[in-house]
Amino acid sequence: MKTNTYVKDLQAKSAADLNEELVAAKKELFNLRFQNATNQLDNTARIKEVRKNIARIQTVIAQKNA
Repeated sequence: MKTNTYVKDLQAKSAADLNEELVAAKKELFNLRFQNATNQLDNTARIKEVRKNIARIQTVIAQKNA
């Protein structure tokens, strides 16, 4: 259920907001990968979650462009 509300929130946003959210998610993923490489990351499942969120954002962007 949590992902459904997240996707609905994404669909309600404008294209500019979605692009900003995408950039922020990619920065977060970079930071998580960096922390993982230096053994500072406690919750490694967060990487997978952020990757899926990036895919969700890109899907909504593609739907809006179509």
